[in-house]
Amino acid sequence: MPEHTLRETERLVARLRFRHLRLITELQRGGSLRAAAQTLNLTQPALSKALAEIEGAFGFALFTRTARGLTPTAQGAVALRGAVLLLEELAHLGREAAAGESAAATVRVGAPPFVAQGYLPEVLARLTRCDPPVRVQLLEERVPVLMQALQQGEVDALLTTYPMHMPEAGAVQLRYEKLFEVEFSIIAPPGHPLTRARQVSWQRLAEEPWIMPARTSMARRMIEECFMLAGVVPPLPVVESTSPVTNVQLVAAGIGLSIAPANTVLRHAQNMSLVKRVRVSPAIPTGPVALVYRAAVANPRVALLRDALGLA
Repeated sequence: MPEHTLRETERLVARLRFRHLRLITELQRGGSLRAAAQTLNLTQPALSKALAEIEGAFGFALFTRTARGLTPTAQGAVALRGAVLLLEELAHLGREAAAGESAAATVRVGAPPFVAQGYLPEVLARLTRCDPPVRVQLLEERVPVLMQALQQGEVDALLTTYPMHMPEAGAVQLRYEKLFEVEFSIIAPPGHPLTRARQVSWQRLAEEPWIMPARTSMARRMIEECFMLAGVVPPLPVVESTSPVTNVQLVAAGIGLSIAPANTVLRHAQNMSLVKRVRVSPAIPTGPVALVYRAAVANPRVALLRDALGLA
């Protein structure tokens, strides 16, 4: 660490306390001194004085004061993101310490459902067989929710498709390690006439009822882009569902067509004769799945996960 950075770190360590971090995050959440003072059981003058001390420690203003309340400055937004991460890490450290020697660590992993259901079991099996064993907390959610959880320190790493947009300016820097490409397929009930066709156009698919993933999911955006590139308005779904496994069951029940990851959920469903693949042209592009984690600080829990993935 450069000497000037070390001096700055020592200065902040000497002047800041974890309660200061809680204070500024509560100010951001409440949006005003009055709201934060009520939550923290402090008087407004005491809170205002504490905020001045905290801003003095950082050397810049964290909030802009207006008649409508407090708004984080650009520098304040960066400090607040760091405060959220530190507080979440402190809470996690407390939980790990309370567990004593019963586990080496608790690795918090996030993944979208198709990755969690089709790819993660073998990875988590290797993690839990460590000596001493590693505990795992799995967050199975849509990609935007997962990215937010990673930014806020609620998970250590993600196994996920790439986000469809770049993180906002000043956001926590992330590192991506590509694992594999996932293929997506259109699925229909076994007796559906489109399953017998050698090639189906997107125009023809638009005439069918659809079971779609959530609007913010990568799969939904991907399939809507395929329709639009073919010059077709994406159809409105008759059902929206976030779970690929549920969607397979809904397709098997004859409700409509859907999209499924070919190398995980679809393979199992075809083996069970629940659904069949529809050969569409142009085909759906593949999507990369990566290990995503915060790049700023070396995290030993991420190292354990990388080892289980064969990346170490």
